[in-house]
Amino acid sequence: MSRTERLLDILQILRRHRRPVRGAVLAEETGISLRTLYRDIATLQSMGAEIDGEPGLGYALKPGFLLPPLMFSPEEIEALALGLKWAGERTDGPMGQAARDAMAKLEAVLPPELRQRFDDDALVIVPCRRPPQREDLPLIRQALNEERKLSLHYTDQSGARTDRVVWPVTVGFFDSVQVLAAWCELRNDYRHFRIDRILEAQVLSEKTPKRRFQMMKEWRKTLLTETDSGGH
Repeated sequence: MSRTERLLDILQILRRHRRPVRGAVLAEETGISLRTLYRDIATLQSMGAEIDGEPGLGYALKPGFLLPPLMFSPEEIEALALGLKWAGERTDGPMGQAARDAMAKLEAVLPPELRQRFDDDALVIVPCRRPPQREDLPLIRQALNEERKLSLHYTDQSGARTDRVVWPVTVGFFDSVQVLAAWCELRNDYRHFRIDRILEAQVLSEKTPKRRFQMMKEWRKTLLTETDSGGH
């Protein structure tokens, strides 16, 4: 492995971790000594990589640092193209347009040999028979991003209509439906709501009492015993 490849590997490892990574872990994953790692970190910092930390405390790459497109392997390009095509077909209008815009931007900066792999139709996303056209999804994403409560006028699986105030946790995208996982104030528990059964949604000004990452941990624990995730 060349030193350039090793430096890119170090950046990739740091990008995969949200918390500081100990130097010993970085050295082991890249197959180098700690002394060499410290020199490599210093080199990356001198090249503009915003890496926080120091020996003994661990290292973290600040959000927003972009690697050059040449770092992508052909398989990574295929994965990016497949994921963006899926988002363009299976999400709401604004998110689908964002996916198509991202594809155009990536295609514009890729070198010719990788651009060809990016445009390859060896892997395709088959359109849904009924593509989702949910105007509620942008509102739900807003509530998720801003950690705000969400008011729902909802029809349950038996056809009964209810009004709920929920604390959004995440949205699951299945083949033909999307499901909102949220803490329901009415049921005082985590519940799943099929988005196609939402009659009306409104983002409230009130913040959720818990941070979304905390609720995500709690919700995941409920999945260990959850037997019905088809919605309520």
